[in-house]
Amino acid sequence: MRRSLVVPAALAGLFLAIPAAAQPYVLDKSHAVISFTVDHLGFSDVKGVFQEFDAEIQLDPDAVENSSVRFVIDAASVNTFWPKRDEHIRGEDFLNVDAYPNIVFESTEITPTGGDTADVRGNLTIRDMTREVTFEAELNKMGPSPFDPDKTIAGFTVAGEIDRTEFGVDYAAPAVGAVIPVTISLEMSPAS
Repeated sequence: MRRSLVVPAALAGLFLAIPAAAQPYVLDKSHAVISFTVDHLGFSDVKGVFQEFDAEIQLDPDAVENSSVRFVIDAASVNTFWPKRDEHIRGEDFLNVDAYPNIVFESTEITPTGGDTADVRGNLTIRDMTREVTFEAELNKMGPSPFDPDKTIAGFTVAGEIDRTEFGVDYAAPAVGAVIPVTISLEMSPAS
């Protein structure tokens, strides 16, 4: 005799209410940039980028609070478009890349703040000092690629400020800006 499994309606509803897990997404490095601005003595702003970085991304587009991100930045890849200055930034006065080769950000909480925006809170580690920071993320667009309709692309802009002195990088502060605006523009797609 074959027994049928009957799941009570309330129990079935509970299973349906469980949110889907976030899925792995892959960063499109050809359409991603980490940029920053540093005030120089009040006379000008110096722009810079980090050219080498990677990310581990878990994204749930329907429940962004279930998502997570981890960025690892090659500190030596800093580029302010002036080689002598970049050499100084890589040295002991600033990033000391020989001793601390990576800058790492790992999210701990993502909180939706609007239909296409969220606060991304996490731990940022620079020179082996870890501090909690919050970035504001905005979904620019999500949908099929116009070049490959089978491929979904999600584009984000993430912005925030970092006080470098909280990470022991206090050379010439505050004459050379201590609080540094950071912007990350990125595209990503599902890993599958």
